[in-house]
Amino acid sequence: MEIAIIAHDKMKADMVQFLTQNKEILNRENIRLIATGTTGSQAEKAGFKVKKMLSGPMGGDAQIAARVAEGKTQMVLFFKDPNSSHPHEADINMLIRVCDVHDVPLATNKATAYLLLKSI
Repeated sequence: MEIAIIAHDKMKADMVQFLTQNKEILNRENIRLIATGTTGSQAEKAGFKVKKMLSGPMGGDAQIAARVAEGKTQMVLFFKDPNSSHPHEADINMLIRVCDVHDVPLATNKATAYLLLKSI
């Protein structure tokens, strides 16, 4: 199972904390992590093996959306910053739409991400 991890700048620490708290699930042999560039780098520093895409503003969200559309990514954990607007909002909305179209579960906060991980 391939899981994409993405986090806005103000949410990256929360994502790393979440990953660390759920390391037992995420380190299973059948789990592969992909991430946008900066989020992936921070996850690597925390000890996770991650395939990094471009950073979000440079097209990483679009790369992950393409993997969702191709059936390569089965889950997306995207910790969005609800209190800030982002210049690449169109890419973010496109990723959410692609997840909806292809029936791929997407979590935008820790509570929902935890429930998704517990389901696998």
